[in-house]
Amino acid sequence: MPLETESKARVRALISEFRPENGDLLATLHKVQHEFGYLSREAMEVIGEQLDLFPAHVYGAASFYEEFRFEPPAHTNIRWCSGPACRLRNSNGIRDAMLATLGLDEIHEQTEDGRVGVINGQCNGCCELAPMVWLEQHETHTVRPVGNLTAASAIRMARALRDGTEIEGALDAAFERTPSGSGVSNG
Repeated sequence: MPLETESKARVRALISEFRPENGDLLATLHKVQHEFGYLSREAMEVIGEQLDLFPAHVYGAASFYEEFRFEPPAHTNIRWCSGPACRLRNSNGIRDAMLATLGLDEIHEQTEDGRVGVINGQCNGCCELAPMVWLEQHETHTVRPVGNLTAASAIRMARALRDGTEIEGALDAAFERTPSGSGVSNG
């Protein structure tokens, strides 16, 4: 048996509670991704060993669901809402403005320094905030909805994230025009 790497040992300890033939595959995948931010090949091998499954079975299940990642996430992901209410309010233009500001060509890319990524999101029913995005920070496991975006406010937000500057000031400046005040929903 090959030597146990530190990362394999961490995954093995993390998922020790899960058992074969117990229907634990998705729960195991979620737990590993929550801890590490993505599912590495090594992690999927350990999951397969723990649940008595072939690694291809583990990968097949993980690749079926869009929420599982196979590469480390950006420090902050901007999850762009692709729902109909957001699209009716120019979310495609907002997406394109953010991508251009970040120097990215398409969704599911991240900046070279890994600071910011843009990923696709599905409508979660916050249509009153349309058009909107969610700011997801892996290290803190926080998700923050930001709504009532315009191309200009999205550019200011993307610049602040790209440059590592204080996002609060950029968001406050971005949403001075909104009738409700900040335009940012914290929950």
